[in-house]
Amino acid sequence: MTTLTEARPPVTEEKAPRRVALRPGAWIVWGAVVFFLLILVGIVGAVVVNSFGTKWFGGWLPKGWTSHWYGATWKEFDLGSVLTVTLEVAISVVVISVIVGVPAAYTLARRNFPGKRVLMVAFLLPILIPPITYGVPLATVLYKFHLAGKLSGVILANLVPAVPFVILVMTPFIEQIDPKIEAAARMCGAKTWVIFTRILGPLLVPGMLAAAILVLVRTVGMFELTFLTAGADSQTLVVALYYSVSAAGIRAQQEIDAMAVIYTLSMLVLLVAALRFVNPTQLVTQIKERD
Repeated sequence: MTTLTEARPPVTEEKAPRRVALRPGAWIVWGAVVFFLLILVGIVGAVVVNSFGTKWFGGWLPKGWTSHWYGATWKEFDLGSVLTVTLEVAISVVVISVIVGVPAAYTLARRNFPGKRVLMVAFLLPILIPPITYGVPLATVLYKFHLAGKLSGVILANLVPAVPFVILVMTPFIEQIDPKIEAAARMCGAKTWVIFTRILGPLLVPGMLAAAILVLVRTVGMFELTFLTAGADSQTLVVALYYSVSAAGIRAQQEIDAMAVIYTLSMLVLLVAALRFVNPTQLVTQIKERD
């Protein structure tokens, strides 16, 4: 007589989910980040709330709400003209810096010559050092030639850090393009202008777009050079905001906060556009194909 035993499946023990234990240093870092974010949200929130408030002498919220301050700010500071000047300066700086910077970056990427590293370090100086250090002598020269106080003077001053910035951004983009493509085009009889516009141009569009958007954001937020060279009719939004803050005892605080909100929203739109079209990792990586 044979007995059949039912095969029982092996009993498996369920593993408890692993808990990641953070080190004390990690807790300190995360605590500092959260503390910074809370302070940032509190400051920005206070400015936004006050820009819509009527009176706010005590308590967590103002006594009333209104959007009157935005209309008053727009009229009193003539923000329409200020925004127009800001766009004119920013677009002019972007166009000129791209036109000058891209050919210069191509030369640096494709040619080796004595003093090339020294020249690259010289391009880094206007970006790394504070603008006020070279802004004062630059403004002195522009005033000497009667350019400061005008729109042209503001554009020239902002070109000093913008052109090197375009060169440093575009050089890795050009270096990652195989030179054999240009050599093949030359063997087929293509001229330099045709190679640059029809072959390299489409390949350089992502880099040019990245450089243009980042220069646009940098120019709109540039205070020192614009402040030193701007006149009454050539003030950008950031300079007008500074003058409104310096006259805080004359104007209502809500108007200044409303102007700060407008400036913050303008910069936020530019930053969102930059992150939409620009991959930040492309600005710090350099790809070279090796045979």
